[in-house]
Amino acid sequence: MSDPTRTSQSTRHAAGPAGAAARTPATAVAPTPRRPLAAAFRLLLSAAALAGLVLAALSTPSPGHLVASFTAQTALALALVSACSAHRAWTGRHPVSPRVTGALLSYVLLAALVHHVLPPLLPAAPPTAFTLPAAAPTAAGTGAIARALLLAVTPLAALADWLLLTAPRGFRLRHVWQWPAYPLLYLCFALALPVATGAPSPRLATALAAALTACLLPLITLAIDQVRPSPRLHNNRISPTGISPLK
Repeated sequence: MSDPTRTSQSTRHAAGPAGAAARTPATAVAPTPRRPLAAAFRLLLSAAALAGLVLAALSTPSPGHLVASFTAQTALALALVSACSAHRAWTGRHPVSPRVTGALLSYVLLAALVHHVLPPLLPAAPPTAFTLPAAAPTAAGTGAIARALLLAVTPLAALADWLLLTAPRGFRLRHVWQWPAYPLLYLCFALALPVATGAPSPRLATALAAALTACLLPLITLAIDQVRPSPRLHNNRISPTGISPLK
């Protein structure tokens, strides 16, 4: 009766094609398939975020305030990461880390919730540093389009990308306390140094509501990610050519 340990050791040290095949990693034999639909969607998501930023810059009288806005910063980061993710999906490379994509998803959703939900709940509160600066009176239409792109189209597209084009159960419990770090630090600076951040200082009630939302969103996202069904990603795959019969 042959010893499996001795057999595996002899295979590992064998020369020739048999030994090379035994030492070849699985990822080299069956690489990640290409996903053109996901690549196209994420490229459109990146373009929408960049278009919103350009229109917001053209409509605001103070571009410095736009750069200091939480919404603009997260939209720019989402545009860059989505473009990188589109390239990876098109070329069949491994996707961007869920730690990064999940953080950006929670940030753009946070900006949208602060813009759309908090004003009706706290009507006496002034605009917070999370929102975009007000557009110039002569560019109100351009500013409205920019807000629609950055605070409606982009968050909804990022949410659809996560639910329809991303495999579930990629988020981890440690992400829950990592993701809120940036918005909480940003909120602290906005409260302490409103002039330096170039944005209005939020009132205490608005700041607490935004901080609570920033902490709850990762928990909700993690819970949904653990129970949501897996999308049919195989319908959106193209196996690379020139490999073995395993596809």
